[in-house]
Amino acid sequence: MTTPNLPPAWAPDACTLPTADRPLRLSEFDDLFTGLTSLDRISPVQIRLHLAGAAGLEATVRNLTARETECCSFFTFTTTPVPGTADGRLTLDVEVPAAHIAVLAALAERAETLAASGKAS
Repeated sequence: MTTPNLPPAWAPDACTLPTADRPLRLSEFDDLFTGLTSLDRISPVQIRLHLAGAAGLEATVRNLTARETECCSFFTFTTTPVPGTADGRLTLDVEVPAAHIAVLAALAERAETLAASGKAS
């Protein structure tokens, strides 16, 4: 089932991931976005996602962002565990060059929409 009023997928044309693999990758990010507790727009080229989730969240995020960087090398991801939390909270900074501001904005919009709905598509 699709979440109503979901922003369009943020995967850019510059992505080198095979087209057949893109829906699965987007779904992985959608699942991650349902754990979003807040989002900070640091600058037009940087956002910070505050995430909470099950045990193993940090490993999941690191694995997913490493794979994403392989196909969309313009992304820079920085994962930082939140000290003193037992529930695996972390922040994920996402940065892009100025040429990809629209991609970052679409990613942020999708993350906020999914977090608000509490569902992935």
